[in-house]
Amino acid sequence: MPTILTHPAVALPFVSRMPRRVLFCGVIGTIIPDADVIAFAFGIPYAHTFGHRGFTHSIAFAALFALVAAVLVRGRIAAFAFIFLCTMSHAILDALTDGGLGIAFFSPFSNERYFFPWQPIRVSPLGAGFFSERGWETLRSEVVWVWGPCVAVALAATFVRSAVERRRPRRLS
Repeated sequence: MPTILTHPAVALPFVSRMPRRVLFCGVIGTIIPDADVIAFAFGIPYAHTFGHRGFTHSIAFAALFALVAAVLVRGRIAAFAFIFLCTMSHAILDALTDGGLGIAFFSPFSNERYFFPWQPIRVSPLGAGFFSERGWETLRSEVVWVWGPCVAVALAATFVRSAVERRRPRRLS
């Protein structure tokens, strides 16, 4: 999995245009799927429907979380869509990693796990292993494959917005 530092990066391009409460829910949505690691403490195996990268990484979970969050922030369809996409980004990024058993995108209907054919992101070591050489390799791959593109999209969006605003005719008072 990408690190808890990297999953929220997908919300970065929307920081200036999204209401704070919706943005907050989107950021939480990028992290919440990994709450499933608590299953290990209850003896639930990794490959179980409610194990790591199971139901909480599914399309159904992302829709459910986005619906609840959008209702709580009194958001409209745009809030739901943003929170859904942020939550799904977690599973998508995990499916781009080079480790684990894959992602149960279609849980609870199927527990089959999937990876994308291209897996450029190093899987993050858990616990104290995060501060190892492999942890640094993970962060380097995340900078290249996640942070870089997110920053590029944010800068491009800012540039386009400012260009559009400069072209708008100004009204005389």
